[in-house]
Order: sequence, then C-alpha cells, then structure tokens
Amino acid sequence: MVAGCIALVVKSIQSLILGVDMGDKNKRETQVLYISYDGMTDPLGQSQVLPYLCGLSAEGYKITLLSCEKPQRYQKHKQDIAAICSNAGIDWQPLMYTATPPVLSTIKDVRNLTKTAYMLHREHRFKIVHCRSYISALVGLQMKKEFGIKFLFDMRGFWADERVDGGLWNLKNPLYKMIYGFFKKKERQYFEQADHTISLTKLGADTIHGWKEIKGQPIPIQIIPCCVDTTLFDPSQISQQQKTEKKEELNIPPSAIVLGYVGSIGTWYMLDEMLECYKAFKEKKPGTLMLFVTTEPEEMVRSKARQLGIDQASIIIRPATRTEVPLYISIMDYSLFFIKPCFSKKASSPTKQGEIMAMGVPVLCNAGVGDTDYVANKYNSGISISNFTNQAYNDAIDALTTKQYSPEGIREGAIDFYGLTKGINSYNTVYESLLEKTN
Repeated sequence: MVAGCIALVVKSIQSLILGVDMGDKNKRETQVLYISYDGMTDPLGQSQVLPYLCGLSAEGYKITLLSCEKPQRYQKHKQDIAAICSNAGIDWQPLMYTATPPVLSTIKDVRNLTKTAYMLHREHRFKIVHCRSYISALVGLQMKKEFGIKFLFDMRGFWADERVDGGLWNLKNPLYKMIYGFFKKKERQYFEQADHTISLTKLGADTIHGWKEIKGQPIPIQIIPCCVDTTLFDPSQISQQQKTEKKEELNIPPSAIVLGYVGSIGTWYMLDEMLECYKAFKEKKPGTLMLFVTTEPEEMVRSKARQLGIDQASIIIRPATRTEVPLYISIMDYSLFFIKPCFSKKASSPTKQGEIMAMGVPVLCNAGVGDTDYVANKYNSGISISNFTNQAYNDAIDALTTKQYSPEGIREGAIDFYGLTKGINSYNTVYESLLEKTN
C-alpha cells in the first residue's frame, strides 16, 4: 500500500511538472538550498515539500534539498524519494534525525545541518537559502550573516508558541522556559533579518505586522497556505460504483447521512467537542453516521463516545493511506473538524480543509484557526462556529443542512485558494524578487 502511495505521488508530481511553464530556463538556473528539519520520507514531506520543489525545479531553479530523516522510515522509503528527486532534478542530501536525548539531540541535528549546509555552499555557491520552520532557520540566518545569501524564512506557524499551547513545553520547567525565550528571541531576528517571510495564513501575517517591536515594519510577507494536490483529490476520478462498494463495505445504508472526520486526533483536534457536535447532529438527523478516517487507535474515539452516551454502532473508524483518503471523503455528506483556537493556531493552515474542499464536500469547522472561517465563508464551502455550546452546534447544523452547496463550486474554491500550481507560482514570485535584490 505504501508503494502504491509513493507511485501516485510520483505520478502527480510528474503531471504537475508537465503543466508548469518552463519560462527562460537559462535565465533562472539559480542555486537554491532548501533546508527542512522534517523528513521527505514522512508524509508531510511528500505532501508539503516535494511537490513545491519539483515545480520550482521545473521553473529552472537548481535545488539542493537538505533534510533530516527518521532512520526507520528512511530505510523503508529512501529509494522512492530518491527517484522522485532524481526525476525532478533535485539534489537530495538526507541526514539522519536523532530523537534522544531531548534538547541535546536537536542541538546535534542543528550542528550536522550547519556543517553540511556550509560544505554544500562551498560547492554550489547558493543564491537563496530557503528554510522550513524555526529549527532550519537557525542555519539559514547564520548562512546569511556568514555568506550574504538571501534568506527566506518559511515559518509554517508560530512554532515556539505551538510547543507551549500543545503542552509540549511546560514553562514552569526552567529548561523549557529558557528554550522558549531563546526561540522567541530568534523569531524576532528571523522576521527582521529574513529577506522574505512565508506565512500560511493572512491572520498570521496580520498578527506579525502588528508587532511594533519588530524593526522594518511592515516586513515583506507572502501568504501561501498548505496547498492540495487537486489531481489526487479529484472527485471525477472516483466512480459511483466505487462509492457504492465502499459504503457496502462499511455497512452504511444508502439513505444514511455521513458526517466525516479525516486525519490524526491529538494535540490540536478537539475530539470531545466534535463528538458532542455529532451527538447534536444525530439528534436532529437520526440516520446520521460518523466516519473517522484516521490511523489513531480506535479506542481513543470509542471511549469518548461511550462517555457521551453515543451509540457505538453509529461510529465507523477506519485507517487509510493517503491514496485511499479521497474515496473515503467522497462518501461523506459533510465533514467536521474543530481545532483548539489558541494564539499559535492563528498561523495554522489545516491541510485537511483544502483536501475536503477539493472533493466538493462542505465542512463544519471553527473560527480562530488561521483562515479557516474566512475560506468557508468566501467560497460558500461550509459553516464555522465561534464557541462550543449546544446552541452553537444546533444553529450550525441547521445552517449546514439547509444551505444549498455546489460541489463543483467548492472544488473551484479549493483550486483558487489551495491549488498547488498557485502555490508554486507564489514561491517563484518570491524567488524572483530575492534574485532582483541580489543583482
């Protein structure tokens, strides 16, 4: 199943490259170093790094990709990722990620990244160093100071605050308080000294522009959300027979309303509130079933459902590979996700929203998380709530189920806002602006 997923990623990327305007390739053959602390053998690297880089490589940029790979996943998938990079003309330089001991392992990884980046720069003389998130930016900022390279800070969210909001760093612990203070200081330096910053959301960019303590405001920020591969998430590629067979496999009656959730359930996703909302949905629409498409332990969901008195038979839980997810979304009438609306989530772009929209399915979500509510309203792609009460759930359910939605219109909204080609073009525009500053 993993091999099939990788094969589809390769096919999608090849299709994407063929559709990119190559432009004046000789003019654009510029050496770029992309540094990611996330691995390319992880799903995140395959969905939120490689597609962009393949598109930028097709534009003529000579890209060297430096990443930290988890050893087990690397041994299993290294040949597949190497093939993707080779076919796209990307020079992939994988390093091994170290998980233990905490803190010291990260310091070791940063040193390895820095040492390797410096060595590669001596060989390639990079014009741009493109850093994904805060750990990688430690290296990029230093390279700008040492070599005068244009530094692109691809922030991916308020990382230090995410660690605190998610309970990973307890500020009552002096060590984590010190680390948090270090990265907040570095964050300010990133914004002030980066030649350009990428924000996933308008809300995140507006927040940064409101910080008067940052010198040089308004700093240059380009908004690029977590884009979706609309060639993979495409309802036209799924037949009615496939949907019928999947419903039969899951024992879903043809007349049932299917409310669905897709993805992991952990730090940020509000399982209790989502189940409470489903309970209210089922009271209004008794034939409604809740489908969780997740690789999380089934008991995680079922224990919460029992506490809320929800009929276990009305909840279906299935794991799925990335290539299987579009079919599962296609049998949903509505999708649901609630994310903890804390400060750090202002800069968050849930990948699932674009994927669900690309399949033409309306969503019930909550405000205060990046641009989720803005997108739902702008593209008539669902309903957002501002608080988690029975009254809010009931009002939202009434609005969701009585409103007229156009699956085609929702998909067009996904292409307009989350389209991968649009994201690549935005990165290309930023690269060009950095090169103009260099010349």
